[in-house]
Amino acid sequence: MFEYEKLLERGIKKIPEKKESEGRFEIPKANVLISGARTIITNFSDIAKILRREEKHLLKFLLRELATSGNVEDKKLIVIGRFSENLVNKKIEIYVKNYVICPACGKPDTKIIEEGKILKCEACGARTPIKPI
Repeated sequence: MFEYEKLLERGIKKIPEKKESEGRFEIPKANVLISGARTIITNFSDIAKILRREEKHLLKFLLRELATSGNVEDKKLIVIGRFSENLVNKKIEIYVKNYVICPACGKPDTKIIEEGKILKCEACGARTPIKPI
């Protein structure tokens, strides 16, 4: 019969490799900490990088949507006020819908050009005007 290690090795070989989600774009979730009268988004820089947007563009949007002030320190966004993780994530979803996802083809392969006035899709070539922040 088989020994435990051989059975384990055989079982591990049969497990399929985990693939990255190829066609599905996932909106990054904010890690939110509330410290006194301040809210800290600990992965702010990572979110901007995943969305392929400048931090200052995302910062400007979030501060306007949350009607507060704040700044980025050590890849973290610190804002004045207490905001739930759910609220912050909803604001990020709105940002993605308006400034990341192509309205023509629905793909996230876009970039903002012409001083923040046009959303250009690298997948389908569509150029869509966007609202300034």
